[in-house]
Amino acid sequence: MKTLETVNWGIIGVGDVCEVKSGPAFSKIPHSNLVAVMRRNGDLAKDYARRHNVPMWFDDAAALIHHPDINAIYIATPPHMHLHYTELAAKAGKPVYVEKPMARTYEECKAMTNICKQYDLPLFVAYYRRMLPHYLYVKSLIDDQVIGDIRYVQIQLIQSINENDLDPGKLEKNWRIDPDIAGGGYFYDLASHQLDYLDYLLGPIHQVRGLHSNQAGLYSAEDIVSGHFGWNQNIIGQGIWCFTASKNAQKDVTTIVGSKGSISFSYFSTTEVILTSENGEVSRKSFDQPQHIQQPLIETIVDELRGKGQCPSTGESATRTNRVMEDLLKQGLHFNQ
Repeated sequence: MKTLETVNWGIIGVGDVCEVKSGPAFSKIPHSNLVAVMRRNGDLAKDYARRHNVPMWFDDAAALIHHPDINAIYIATPPHMHLHYTELAAKAGKPVYVEKPMARTYEECKAMTNICKQYDLPLFVAYYRRMLPHYLYVKSLIDDQVIGDIRYVQIQLIQSINENDLDPGKLEKNWRIDPDIAGGGYFYDLASHQLDYLDYLLGPIHQVRGLHSNQAGLYSAEDIVSGHFGWNQNIIGQGIWCFTASKNAQKDVTTIVGSKGSISFSYFSTTEVILTSENGEVSRKSFDQPQHIQQPLIETIVDELRGKGQCPSTGESATRTNRVMEDLLKQGLHFNQ
């Protein structure tokens, strides 16, 4: 692909994630502009464009993709549409930035990467934690071997039932727990961030074995998953993800244990990183988050499209994350009610 002097973005599916997390960042980055947005409901697209000073709005994705003033596409729809819109954008010769999880299945992810390769276009995925300050700090501790050789990783994500899922009207509208739309349940939505970051931190996960079930019976997707996974560096990982626990049992902590200490941090609760040395000394460090949490990652995308750098979150890396999630569910055991 030829490098771009200025990246002019069009967003497909300009919903909640685009209000603060991502949308405004596109026009706050040098050599980057948000020039158009699209929703199937044209009134909502028009309203977003008005509130965020976006020049154009559409209710048809193909019209946005083929507009000559747009040279990059951000797909912010639910996962079931990611492959379709990636194909349309690639055939139009436009690079793609797509929301996470990358798609519903490993096969859909591979199809997305293949079509972008076919048209010599980059594909980026919104695993923005790869560029946030406290995750970069954790990576620096690992890279500098502050805790020595890594022995094992433990993920604990325990949440109580989402109160909206107790309301049949609201439950029906929650696409995140509909496997036909999302690929899985809250596990796919949240664990994807965790497993992708571990891929960035320690390299690709290879061995995977899992257990999963639907304990509460509120929806068709899994609501509890546990698993073991491993890296070629002889590192072992384990995780437990439960979304129907007691409120006083909630927990969000990942611990990395090495030969000379340990590091603990959360993904969804705080930005505090806790470092424990070999002699038991504990240090704590917290970090400020950017206003638009995806902006640091989007900056790397703009740089790469302009031939000035490289984005760390690609279609290839995100495809690996989908493979691990899928293996935890499909290569493991399912306990029925």
